Amino acid sequence: MTLQQEIVGNAMQMAVVNLQPGQTVYCEAGKFLFKTTNVTMETRLSGPSNGGQQAQGGGGGGMGGLLRQAMGTAMQVGQRVLAGESLAFQYFTAQGSQGTVGFAGVLPGEMRALELDGTRAWFAEKDAFVAAESTVDFGIAFQGGRTGVSGGEGFILEKFTGYGTVIIAGAGNFIDVNPADFGGRIEVDTGCVVAFEEGIQYGVQRVGGLNRQGIMNAVFGGEGLSLATLEGNGRVILQSLTIESLANALKKAQGGDKQGPTGGLFSTYVG
Repeated sequence: MTLQQEIVGNAMQMAVVNLQPGQTVYCEAGKFLFKTTNVTMETRLSGPSNGGQQAQGGGGGGMGGLLRQAMGTAMQVGQRVLAGESLAFQYFTAQGSQGTVGFAGVLPGEMRALELDGTRAWFAEKDAFVAAESTVDFGIAFQGGRTGVSGGEGFILEKFTGYGTVIIAGAGNFIDVNPADFGGRIEVDTGCVVAFEEGIQYGVQRVGGLNRQGIMNAVFGGEGLSLATLEGNGRVILQSLTIESLANALKKAQGGDKQGPTGGLFSTYVG
């Protein structure tokens, strides 16, 4: 059953989802805005891949099945704790007639509905997930330690598999690119990557060499020491605003700018 949704608004968009009777959509805690009265709301620790269907249809298996379900839920919660994600999901189901639910992200910016057909997963930055059909599985993907430590955004990613619609959000405006259209590889500020299809290779590289120009780039360029690299043939979604630049702009507007005139490596902003 296709999820009927419309993304509305400009500076800070929201998704308005129309649910058919019996249809379920879930979101990360804190992303819900409003619902009609015939839509029930239930908060669970488990994602749909572990408990969503069993809770509605009975997983069977007696005590063994319950134990496996409990262990699966604990593993999911543990992964989300390590990723800094919300501990719980909220599930919304239309009862008796069509219902409506509204969701939004947490930053001023765009939203995007991605359609999964079961052949390719999608990966997204932390906190990008807003809502999805119950047929979409939410997971955590851990990138290599070297990549993650260098890239900031890259160590822990959200992973979406299965079938159906998943809605993500980011900061500023979105642009869709395919590395294959640019010689097979692009280099991006690590904070600008929102999401990419499975098959895209994500990595991190040093900005320049350990020479005069490399040091100038790191110290005065505002990018630090690393750039994200994206290679392959597939969709990549980038955002025009990074969380760090938004935080620094707000701090500066409040008269508490800690970054100093050089930015980059010499930034003293500690959050």
